[in-house]
Amino acid sequence: MNVLDNTSNFLGISEIQLFGYEHSKCVIQQLPYEYTSSYHKGSDRGPGAILDASHFVEFYDPELRAEAYKNCGIAALEPLDFGNKVDEDAMNLIYERTKMHLDNDKFVVSLGAEHTVSYGIFKAFQEKHPDIGILQLDAHSDLRSSYEGNKWSHASVMARINELKAPIYQVGIRAQCKEEADLIDQSSNINTWFAHEINQNEEWIDEVIRKLPEKLYITVDTDGFDPSICPSVGTAEPGGLMWYPTLRLLKRVFETCDVKGFDIVELNPKSEEDLTAYTMAQLCYKLIGYKFAL
Repeated sequence: MNVLDNTSNFLGISEIQLFGYEHSKCVIQQLPYEYTSSYHKGSDRGPGAILDASHFVEFYDPELRAEAYKNCGIAALEPLDFGNKVDEDAMNLIYERTKMHLDNDKFVVSLGAEHTVSYGIFKAFQEKHPDIGILQLDAHSDLRSSYEGNKWSHASVMARINELKAPIYQVGIRAQCKEEADLIDQSSNINTWFAHEINQNEEWIDEVIRKLPEKLYITVDTDGFDPSICPSVGTAEPGGLMWYPTLRLLKRVFETCDVKGFDIVELNPKSEEDLTAYTMAQLCYKLIGYKFAL
């Protein structure tokens, strides 16, 4: 496990005591796993693109009136090497690595490729916090029992998490199959706020907050955002979440819940100067700020 220095770490942090693993409260793990992506591939380049773009993010956050990284330290790690591991073997590797960081009392941030990685991450969080729930920002339900014959598909990640009996809270959904719609209708464990409902309801943030449990994990699929601000994704869907309403939700979440960790997945960078990569780098730092500088 190697820690990146200021030439390639998050934000370009140069103070060793603020990017070294031992003293940092926050750890960023890169999980460039892409095996089942459909439509546009390339999400394995997403974690590195976010780290690269983060070097252009300001240390100081005007909303928080703080340089949040100084409150916690942020250790960014080299990409996890999956070797030939795929499907459940890959998820077990992610689980073991995430568990190690949690055992070291780190606030774990994960930058993933395809959304499947969230299963291995969340399994480790649930083992440490059995009463934890998961907030999913996404365009797609990802609740198919399997997709293209693979139960470990990115389109099935929330179905696997649902099998862990964790409460699920989905926000921004606007694309799903009938199997997924039926599962949501029949389940008391899955709470879904569809994009078209959010657009017509000024009280939607209050409704989400009232439902959430005390302990929470957040998974952000980049395609949850509208393509006008995040075009570089595997499967873009119109009518998505916008920047400031989403930040209002997430700030309330951090104020209300004990957020234990989060991931950002499914960025598919199109160029070295990618708007979406920069936006996700901003989001990553904002959420770290909400955790350590509110």
